[in-house]
Amino acid sequence: MAPRFIVEADGGSRGNPGPAGYGAVVLDAATGEALAEAAEYIGTATNNVAEYRGLIAGLEAAKAIDPAAEVQVRMDSKLVVEQMSGRWKIKHPDMRPLAARARAVLPPGQVSYAWIPREENKHADRLANEAMDAGKAGRQWEAGASAAALAAAKPVAEPLEEPLEEPRPAPVGWAAPADLGTPTTFVLMRHGETALTPQKRFSGSGGSDPELSPVGLHQAERAGRALAARGTIEAVVSSPMRRCRETAAAVAARLGLEVRVEEGLREADFGAWEGLTFAEVRERWPDDLDAWLASSKASPTGGGESFAAVARRVSLTRDKLLARYAGRTVLLVTHVTPVKTLVRLALGAPPESLFRMELSAASVSAVAYYADGNASLRLLNDTSHLR
Repeated sequence: MAPRFIVEADGGSRGNPGPAGYGAVVLDAATGEALAEAAEYIGTATNNVAEYRGLIAGLEAAKAIDPAAEVQVRMDSKLVVEQMSGRWKIKHPDMRPLAARARAVLPPGQVSYAWIPREENKHADRLANEAMDAGKAGRQWEAGASAAALAAAKPVAEPLEEPLEEPRPAPVGWAAPADLGTPTTFVLMRHGETALTPQKRFSGSGGSDPELSPVGLHQAERAGRALAARGTIEAVVSSPMRRCRETAAAVAARLGLEVRVEEGLREADFGAWEGLTFAEVRERWPDDLDAWLASSKASPTGGGESFAAVARRVSLTRDKLLARYAGRTVLLVTHVTPVKTLVRLALGAPPESLFRMELSAASVSAVAYYADGNASLRLLNDTSHLR
């Protein structure tokens, strides 16, 4: 049976239009436990735009936890509930693309909508106000932060697309105990080569889903031998993409472990750029490429996924896996963007740092997470097992 989630979402604008923000929380329908929170200051916008943005963030958070879940959305916005339920027409041009984006997150049969009074939507309302308070102070929203704590938060140049929690530091060695106890360690492996890899073509989750090449299969075998010799891996989790599943299967066979597939570890969707080289994209869509290089919020041509959207998805997946594998060392077989994103979040580095990391096929990196919420990068782009 598919899990059942409740998404409570809200948005507000101080001026309508004015400084605006949204908040959303994903709850376990059976227990009422909060599984994920999201909030963001979005600059100047109307109440309705902020409410739709909260809806989208809540649905994306629910999908990151389990894309097969049945979701009931509860909001105190009669407009959003009635429009998304199909009972009211969407007349305002600003609302139509937001509604379309919300509908695209999960299949229609998995999502239902219910209106609730404002007093029953306090959790999401609080998150939206925290985000607006943070934006007013020139700071990012952080999970668990209160208005009183905002003065101590680090300033940021612009509002971030994803809610970035302060990630977690770690001990020396992949699984060595420390004062705060044994950390949870993610050993991050990029999949082996495909036919597209040496040609440096965009290959995301919206393309042809290529298989490993003979070189890639050999790389996976070499990595499996090296990780088996190290002997610290306790579980293997893979992106759903074929190249990762094949890499993970080869490694897991050496380790004597099963492979668990995690949807949130998939590569970014590069839209119309899938299968093209950087030079070919530059020739066809120079302005779109410049915008993508300049801002993490810019999406590839043709409805691709922005780096900010990937970061939100990956951070939610990270938190889910940290809860599932607390205190263990886990191999995550994934792609360039998710690995770089996990490294960036661990370091607290800005989005542009994604363009300043090298990540070779079948390379291994490692991030360790402490129980107090800190993170430490222990290894980056190690390919010694391939030499």
